Amino acid sequence: MILRFLNIQGIAGITASFALAILLIIAKGETRHWKKASAEFELLYHREQAAFAGTIANYRAAADQARATDRAAAEQVADEQRAINERTEHEFQDRLAAARAHAERLRVQSKSAADSGSRGAAPMPGFSAAPGGAAQAASDRLPLPDALVATEQAIQLDELIKWVRQQHAVRVDGVSGERPQGAEAQSKVDNNAVSVGSSSRD
Repeated sequence: MILRFLNIQGIAGITASFALAILLIIAKGETRHWKKASAEFELLYHREQAAFAGTIANYRAAADQARATDRAAAEQVADEQRAINERTEHEFQDRLAAARAHAERLRVQSKSAADSGSRGAAPMPGFSAAPGGAAQAASDRLPLPDALVATEQAIQLDELIKWVRQQHAVRVDGVSGERPQGAEAQSKVDNNAVSVGSSSRD
């Protein structure tokens, strides 16, 4: 009955109004959908950012721990090598002192025998390196000064061999430092040789 009061333009307007209402409802639904999707994407983004930040933090913590472990290991290796150097030097000096004291006793005995005018005495006994296991360095035919030099050289070589073996046994796994190489060993040989040479001249 109402349609009788409406002309074509009124019907078109009502139809357009219904169409607009339907479009608005659809647009509103899509807006809700995209807002929800946007919120989900934003949440996912924040989660990924948090996971990435956590990964970076874990990596930095692991790197710091590795550096701290390396520093501790390097300090331990340095302490062990320093202790080996000091122990070797002390043993070397002790054995040299013992050898020189033994040589001095033999010299005094020889002088006493010569002063007393004893003839046909037994040859001078051999000169051993020192208590602790150095090899026999001199023979009865060597004069006492030469026997002392040979003994000092034998002690120096024996201590050098022990030093190299002990340094080689120090564990340096995972450490930035390096095991003493030939140059350092050669330097120790030279230093000890100078020490022995100067002592033999004294």
